[in-house]
Amino acid sequence: MLVLGMISGTSVDGIDAALVDIQGAPPTLNVSLRSFTCVPFTPEQRRQIFELFDPTTAPVDKVCQTNFAIGEWFAEAALQAIQTAGMQPDQVDMIASHGQTAYHCMEPQRPIKSTLQIGEAAVIAERTGITTMADFRVADVAAGGQGAPLVSYVDWLLYRHPSRARAVQNIGGIGNVTYLPATALPEQVISFDTGPGNMMIDYAAQRASDGALTFDRNGLLASQGQVNTALLEQLMAHPYLSQPLPKTAGREQFGVFFARQIWEQGAQGGLAGVDILATLTAFTAASITDSYQRFLTGPVDEVIVGGGGASNPTLLRMLAERLPNTRVLRQEDLGYLSDAKEAIAFAILAYEGLHGRPGNLPSCTFARHPAVLGKITPGTNYRQLLRSLPEL
Repeated sequence: MLVLGMISGTSVDGIDAALVDIQGAPPTLNVSLRSFTCVPFTPEQRRQIFELFDPTTAPVDKVCQTNFAIGEWFAEAALQAIQTAGMQPDQVDMIASHGQTAYHCMEPQRPIKSTLQIGEAAVIAERTGITTMADFRVADVAAGGQGAPLVSYVDWLLYRHPSRARAVQNIGGIGNVTYLPATALPEQVISFDTGPGNMMIDYAAQRASDGALTFDRNGLLASQGQVNTALLEQLMAHPYLSQPLPKTAGREQFGVFFARQIWEQGAQGGLAGVDILATLTAFTAASITDSYQRFLTGPVDEVIVGGGGASNPTLLRMLAERLPNTRVLRQEDLGYLSDAKEAIAFAILAYEGLHGRPGNLPSCTFARHPAVLGKITPGTNYRQLLRSLPEL
């Protein structure tokens, strides 16, 4: 089955689209990446999305309209990705769209846990003709889970090892880890958001470059700075880091608002921009290793890094320095593509959901039970797609 997995992450760089050929059934799936495309957002599109993250600039009519606008952008990206792969829309069986997270409310003090991903699936299905599955997180939240990290089930399928304990570390806008003990059973998997990823680094890179950069390409700016120990110690006192499991984080904790606060504090203290950037890069590395020490139940033989952070050598160096007895690898070292990891994951979750199989791990999200994830919006190929399924 050919599934186009799509996601816009917390960094809001653009829409990642991975065309994936998936065959078989758990515990072993055969997954082959056909092509990967990233369609960047325009500055105006990013502005519209970022306005959703601040309740003072996101009235309900704007959320409503932007939901449909993002659906249009995802549809355009889907068609572009299919064309880039040298295929036609009628050759793709399904689109799996995570959409764009607008808000994720999981703080312990919240009376009602909730999550909102937008990018209207009906628009995607209408524009492409392809049956679209979306809104993956809500079934887990309805079952009492955190709605994240959802990639832990996919990590178990693809990365478990008979003799090595692995930490599959994604560094997107937020960092999250899946811990896979050697020969791990699904109920032995641990997963949670480790804390900051790239969002604060990206903000500091923009400030340090006077707006010339939207991210620290190859970690070059951070490599020119010095980590400020006092500021790093302050950052490591953030209450999220010691919060017990289950836990998920987002821009509400480690987004632009917090990054701006730290930037202003550092500037007032006489730190150069590259020094603030280096310190925030160190914060991401230190928060990851701190979370391993606090919450993982055994040793870590290998860390496998994916997401945009895998392309930052300065961040990887800082991570490796804090894990002297552990091999730090990139997805590419195992034959995968770091940038495509989450898009591939949601393609697999859609494949599992279509077959009526759960896509969450309660040991990771703390849901009351396994849940089938995703909502299906039929496209013109819907009946044909159903006929292709084995009897369940």
